[in-house]
Amino acid sequence: MGIVNRKKTSSKQDQSGKWKFWCDRGGTFTDVIGISPQGQIFTEKLLSVNPNDYQDSTVEGIRRILKLKKNENIPEKLIEKIRIGTTIGTNALLENKGEPTVLITTKGFEDSLQIGYQNRPDLFALAIQPKKVLYENTLAVDERLNAEGKVVKSVDEISLKQALIEIIDKGIYSAAVVFMHSYLNPKHELIVEKLAKQVGFRNVSLSHKVAKTIKFIARGETTCVDAYLTPVLQKYISKLSEGLGNIPLQFMQSHGGLVAASFFRGKHSVLSGPAGGVVGAAYAARNNGLKKIIGFDMGGTSTDVCHYSGRYERTFENEVNGFK
Repeated sequence: MGIVNRKKTSSKQDQSGKWKFWCDRGGTFTDVIGISPQGQIFTEKLLSVNPNDYQDSTVEGIRRILKLKKNENIPEKLIEKIRIGTTIGTNALLENKGEPTVLITTKGFEDSLQIGYQNRPDLFALAIQPKKVLYENTLAVDERLNAEGKVVKSVDEISLKQALIEIIDKGIYSAAVVFMHSYLNPKHELIVEKLAKQVGFRNVSLSHKVAKTIKFIARGETTCVDAYLTPVLQKYISKLSEGLGNIPLQFMQSHGGLVAASFFRGKHSVLSGPAGGVVGAAYAARNNGLKKIIGFDMGGTSTDVCHYSGRYERTFENEVNGFK
């Protein structure tokens, strides 16, 4: 049910003799662009989810452009690279369809992320709605570092391991670990990671790796986003790898840069698709001598609007669906 367009480009023939693919995997539609070794452009548009016809829309789009049969494996030797921008993380956050997550934090700070900065967006509201959080459970660990990163109270590994097993028994396999002052000394967070993986956690997001900043709330919220979305992305990448084998995969990140699939995590993914739209619009504008443009990127699930006036504007704090 795709529409295929073909035209020759003015670029020289690819010296590698291999295909290159660029894919935009949205919540409703997937767009695939392929450039042949001869410099021809091929495009394919298809539904992102169509289980009766194919398992993965990106793989299927590539298969159709290469004119392969329905169940024929994609030959790795024909393809140099595949680059993907996706709103899978964005949509999971918007639709609350991430992985069930536990927040593991310093004892006494279990409510800190829900309290936040006590902002009142609607100052005169009589019915105050509690702040939304991404974790389903909290686990308080009786540990503490001082403001210089020195250990004040060590982790009791025996009791912690038992508590982690109880979390696993509840069907939660992803953890966000956020300890006070861990950006100075990650020792206790690393102990949790070791024990959590021993008992069966599939993903452990450590705040000192995800967002190494002094701010406890900002570090904690970003780590929760990472723990909530990373398993969703890992499942998607795993499915992709089944159909694409060892072909190099790169993903667009929220800041507009590319990263190898093995390093693509939840915190990088929230604005992956929209960032690709901004970069593409800016590139097209420069090629056409335009210095000021407004970009409108409408998908089936969400719509993104941007403006570009000769340079990229960057922000270091973002909020999507109430989550920072």
